[in-house]
Amino acid sequence: MSSQNQNIPAIIEYDPWLKPVTQDIIDRYNRFNARLASIEAYHKGIVSFASAYEYMGITFCKKENCWIYREWAPSAHSLFLTGEFNDWNMSSHPLYRVDNDIWEIKLDFEAYKDRFTHGSKIKVLVNSQIGSHPRIPAYIQRVIQDEDTKNYSGQLWFPGEFNWKGDSFTAKGLKQLLIYEAHVGMAQEKEGIGTYTEFTELVLPRIKKAGYNAIQLMAIQEHPYYGSFGYHVANFFAVSSRFGTPEELKTLVKTAHKLGMAVIMDLVHSHTVKNLNEGLNQFDGTENQYFHPGARGEHPNWDSKLFDYGKSEVLQFLLSNIKFWLEEFHFDGFRFDGVGSMMYYHHGDEPIDSIQKYFTQGVEWDAVTYLQLANYLSHLVKPEAITIAEDVTGMPGLSLNIKDGGLGFDYRLGMGIPDFWIKYLKEFRDEEWSMAEMWHVLNDRLPYVRTVAYCESHDQALVGDKTIAFRLMDKEMYFHMQKDDTNPIINRGIALHKMIRLFTIALGGQAYLNFMGNEFGHPEWIDFPRVGNDWSYLHARRQWSLVDNKLLKYHFLADFDRAMISLANKFQFLQTSLYAHLLNMDEDNKCIIFERSGLVFLFNFSPDRSIPDYEFAVPMGGDYKIVLNTDAKEFDGHGRIDEETIFTTLHKKESRTNFLRVYLTSRTALVLNLI
Repeated sequence: MSSQNQNIPAIIEYDPWLKPVTQDIIDRYNRFNARLASIEAYHKGIVSFASAYEYMGITFCKKENCWIYREWAPSAHSLFLTGEFNDWNMSSHPLYRVDNDIWEIKLDFEAYKDRFTHGSKIKVLVNSQIGSHPRIPAYIQRVIQDEDTKNYSGQLWFPGEFNWKGDSFTAKGLKQLLIYEAHVGMAQEKEGIGTYTEFTELVLPRIKKAGYNAIQLMAIQEHPYYGSFGYHVANFFAVSSRFGTPEELKTLVKTAHKLGMAVIMDLVHSHTVKNLNEGLNQFDGTENQYFHPGARGEHPNWDSKLFDYGKSEVLQFLLSNIKFWLEEFHFDGFRFDGVGSMMYYHHGDEPIDSIQKYFTQGVEWDAVTYLQLANYLSHLVKPEAITIAEDVTGMPGLSLNIKDGGLGFDYRLGMGIPDFWIKYLKEFRDEEWSMAEMWHVLNDRLPYVRTVAYCESHDQALVGDKTIAFRLMDKEMYFHMQKDDTNPIINRGIALHKMIRLFTIALGGQAYLNFMGNEFGHPEWIDFPRVGNDWSYLHARRQWSLVDNKLLKYHFLADFDRAMISLANKFQFLQTSLYAHLLNMDEDNKCIIFERSGLVFLFNFSPDRSIPDYEFAVPMGGDYKIVLNTDAKEFDGHGRIDEETIFTTLHKKESRTNFLRVYLTSRTALVLNLI
């Protein structure tokens, strides 16, 4: 807690607004400590506790030279292992109840070495109060779908040791995060599902060339419905087989590391599918094995089940899942999905209009404690691990150390930023944009809240919504993106697309995120195969040929994005300065100028007003040069500014200030650096 006063959490010093709930914050910390102490006392430490995947499911015991299958099913009447190894006999291989409501069966290696083999399918028949149902083992690490029946089965997977030799990458070396959010299945141009291997060979080089140093992979955990974008997980320890094998995913991660890029996994522990055939729902015949019973165990909007984070076995399952992905697949961290939904009984759908509603009223304490434990474990297993919270509620202390009264995340997503840009693009003409509101929204975060800034992610590209590029240019993108075609809508769209992205990365946080294809203004929404589109893959892919075609204008946006990311990498302004320093705000001319980490950012959002000798004060006197210009011809700008110009400050004795005069053209952003 606080170094000055051991009884007062440091978060109170950072944010005095929280003083009235000091005891609530202390209670939150004490609940975490109590749960951790219990785990440490009864399970030989949290790392041992989170190693259940080495004991549960299917493991090999060298000492007894046998395969062992274990399952936790406290209310089941009986369990039988079945599969291709016994011709799907549903009664020949019973499991026996052992300690702590765990069932197990042992298969002698010599007796089964020709039947219990790599690649063969298995299930477990669970007899319970709801009848007899073939289920997929909860800790299974490989699940596949039958092409004919479309049913899922577990699959024995004994490929041998993966060669991680040479994988010495550590995210600790990354000075700031520049994240490329990607979905392996829709990362290819073909009308079909992309693979881990295709992503490794074709997409990783693109991300490296674009300058991003971290990849956030979606839909890795096995999910039965492709169109869920990977957010309705059924099998938490299984790599989604529709993209390839576990070894191919490991190769992807190892290759990304070799290229100097961290790989962050989109982790879904906020809910799970209701499916009886694939998931955990009513596994032992009851609704409260993994989940809360009744309405508390149902998400009202997502048609899914909600975990009981207060139950020890559930904590062990989820924490083991974290350790599994970090150690077995060398992931560098997680973006935790649905954190805002987890922390409240109302799932973030009710207004939080009082400070008590962050700590007492409607708060799911067990979920909050779980998130603290998840962060504690992640950084214990891998100290340089990156954890990011998806939360729009603004829970105090979300990205603050647990010992200081926080939840322990490294970053939170700045989810209000894309909502703001959508609002402006939908509801206001350019002439109505408020520089003051734009400045406020992009800076609306507390100093200790490390934020991932982004103007759009996968959420803004889904059916029913539009990307920024499509909002700006809409159907005109289909007809007027040729270089020899001049169109005012396209001209405006390209200009504002660049400015919005630069404004966001320059102001919005300490890290930056982009969804794949958005960097070049991908023209179409995301629509996965479904009944409503006749199971088409037309909109579940990325059209890289658009940006590769030098006769089209898409590459201008990609070239600018690469230059912008290069600027961030060179000057490290996201991490070296928490906030920008406002230098000038001009509502009449729609101009705003600020300084961050020694760089001076100038924006003129006016659609038609270019201003010669625009004057503004700067912190340091000297000579300035242009290091980025959205109006440059190489980015499909008008080239109205001589980029070789050196801007020398003038000095006003009466005000003791240095100031510059710059030709600031309409719909242009410039970045200046002191020589």
